[in-house]
Amino acid sequence: MKGRIALAGIALAVLCFPLLGRDYHSTLMLSFFAYATVLLGLNLLFGYTGLLSFGHALFIGVGAYTAAFLTGVFGVLHMEAILLVAVLVALAVAAPVGALCVRYVKIYFGMLTLAFGMLFNSFLIKFYHLTGGDEGMRVLRPTLLGFDLSQMPKIQFLVGPYFYYSAAVLAIAAVIMWRIVASPFGLCLRSIRENPTKAESLGISVKRYRWYAFLISAAYAAVGGALLGPSTGQVDPNLTYWTHSGNLVFMTLLGGFAHFFGPMLGALVFIYLQDAVMSILPYWRLIFGAILALLVIFLPGGLAGLLSGRGVRPGIKAATPAPGATAEGTR
Repeated sequence: MKGRIALAGIALAVLCFPLLGRDYHSTLMLSFFAYATVLLGLNLLFGYTGLLSFGHALFIGVGAYTAAFLTGVFGVLHMEAILLVAVLVALAVAAPVGALCVRYVKIYFGMLTLAFGMLFNSFLIKFYHLTGGDEGMRVLRPTLLGFDLSQMPKIQFLVGPYFYYSAAVLAIAAVIMWRIVASPFGLCLRSIRENPTKAESLGISVKRYRWYAFLISAAYAAVGGALLGPSTGQVDPNLTYWTHSGNLVFMTLLGGFAHFFGPMLGALVFIYLQDAVMSILPYWRLIFGAILALLVIFLPGGLAGLLSGRGVRPGIKAATPAPGATAEGTR
């Protein structure tokens, strides 16, 4: 009950953000809404299924470039249509990629996803006449729920209608994911994560369920990518570079993959911490690397684990994992 009250309080505070008149921080929240949506899907694959993707930025790029093509080339400005098409394109890409990747586990799965991510990155750079190469593509301002807001000043649009639209998309995505992980399907994924051999003996098709989790995760990443496009007005191949996928993994570990809302917390802290550190030091990746090392050594449960009292310290035996905790998938 206390957790729900705290969650409601945080949600209310987020919705009141634009009313404080801090436009810069409100625009940073747009990145949070997008990345939190992505991490909901990534944690289904990692935290619940036990598969860590090092190339998940591929599907962020799919969603972002879908928004760019639809708005800039085909003239489709309805945001709802953009999100739907982004999901469909991501599923079309993820189906063959996932069918191959889920045949492997541990580092082999991670390296395969990284390879496909870099292939897509190279495609975006090399096919200049189609994708704009290094310069990327523009994303035109979309309509929201059928309302044409093209005459509204950009900042007012971003911290007003688009802010609440993105927040609503994240809320809907979170509710759907909560239902997924609490369903028998989510229970099957956890059983596969804990012991795939035993799950197979119980009649669960391990590869098929992993493939399903991969598809859902890709769809969530595409939605997040599509949300990123209008907020920046530009998409480029850096969205699919391997360091971007590394940032997603960092956010997940920072927040705590053993908790449903942990990665979302990690995304929020990462975005504001990155903004603060980058404004002071040019070598911000050095600072973040040190933070990651300290997290792995002293706080494997992440920030959510610390807040819930489940953070594990060196020399102390870990408690029984939470329902969302991950275990290394072996076969």
